[in-house]
Amino acid sequence: MSRRTRELNATTAAPVFAALGDRKRLALLARLANGQPQSIVQLTRGMGLSRQGVTKHLTILEQTRLVTSERVGREIRFTLQSNRLGEAKRYLERASQQWDDAIGRLQKLVEK
Repeated sequence: MSRRTRELNATTAAPVFAALGDRKRLALLARLANGQPQSIVQLTRGMGLSRQGVTKHLTILEQTRLVTSERVGREIRFTLQSNRLGEAKRYLERASQQWDDAIGRLQKLVEK
């Protein structure tokens, strides 16, 4: 996968944050945070979900490019795409800066 980073905008960020808004998907991302590709069997262990349920969540994470999958022999292994999390973080930082700027302008207006 290319190291090229596309900046998120409101349209592209919304599905990413929706995917991150689910506790089961966050738990899957946390399991993948060790950087090692993991199979559906590994990811299902201890989740309290069926393989089908975990697959559903992984599909959403893959659609938002938070994870990628690769077939290795008879199994599919999933890998966290930390660059995509970085894009989400930068989006939030930009939004935060815009709010700080707007509050600063409002404060100056009120103080006049």
